[in-house]
Amino acid sequence: MSATVQAKPYVDGRDRGGAAQPMLIAKELQRHFKVKGAGKGAVVRAVDGVSFTLFKGETLGVVGESGCGKSTLARVLLHLVLPDSGDLVFDGDTVGETRGISVADLRRQVQMVFQDSYSSLNPRMPVQDSVAFGPMVNGKSKAESRRIAQDILVKVGLRPDLFGPRYPHELSGGQKQRVNIARALAVGPRMVILDEAVSALDKSVEAQVLNLLRELKRTLNLTYLFISHDLNVVRYISDRVLVMYLGQVVELGPAADVFAKARHPYTQALLGSRLSMDSSKRIESPPIVGDPPSPINPPSGCRFRTRCPHAEAVCEAEMPTLGQWEDRSSHVAACHMTNAQSGHSLAGTA
Repeated sequence: MSATVQAKPYVDGRDRGGAAQPMLIAKELQRHFKVKGAGKGAVVRAVDGVSFTLFKGETLGVVGESGCGKSTLARVLLHLVLPDSGDLVFDGDTVGETRGISVADLRRQVQMVFQDSYSSLNPRMPVQDSVAFGPMVNGKSKAESRRIAQDILVKVGLRPDLFGPRYPHELSGGQKQRVNIARALAVGPRMVILDEAVSALDKSVEAQVLNLLRELKRTLNLTYLFISHDLNVVRYISDRVLVMYLGQVVELGPAADVFAKARHPYTQALLGSRLSMDSSKRIESPPIVGDPPSPINPPSGCRFRTRCPHAEAVCEAEMPTLGQWEDRSSHVAACHMTNAQSGHSLAGTA
């Protein structure tokens, strides 16, 4: 009778801090864009003091209305758009050109899949060459890069002999997105940022790509930052959820807790706007009304107060803080109703 052999846990040679050390820490990231013709000093506050921690092996879903700063945040994390201020720590090392880990080294370990699968691909380059381009730029030989491309195409469910010679215009939307995922994985990243990676796909193809992403995460020991406006998709794939409103984080917590008992009125409104197949859950009035305020001139205090049914004087006078965050099980919200000492009449009820 042979003894049972236990599989050894996957160990990445680039993992310097161990499983307990966060993969990515963002501290007060800020990115403002100057606006011409809107007055002296006018800026769009696209990302305005965003802080969060992303742990190794998890999927952090980022949600919010269009224009809340989700995509800008993704580009700031990769320094495709330089932050005005704030710190970024990757696996214990500060990201910077003079200390810690360089931006070039960061991009070797963090890749991004963009929303528009077609414009992300070179229309004049065959699929196999597009996927092999990353390894070649990082010093691999042409033959080795081709071999890596073939292996990755198999992993994303595309036969290299059939799809490798094809051009982007010969592929469906789902196939193009699989190629984009393959291209991101070809350089061997530890973390992948997915910016609306399935939003342009029909539901059947979307389900296939989501299941593919979950399988790749497990087999390649990946960490995901998953940006989407589709709450059902975020709930399916995410371990934790970060909610953004007008450039700021308003709620952060485990996905199950956020969806079961959202603490911020904005998150509650987002969840209330989801479509349902149950006719008994039909709503007669919209859960959230009005347009978001201008990011050039946001309201004082809480930025959601102009649309919040629970807004009071303290909401106008003071900006709520996100709350004390301790570990990945913490569920916090930037709302005066969650702070028993805030002076709000409903304090401590959220």
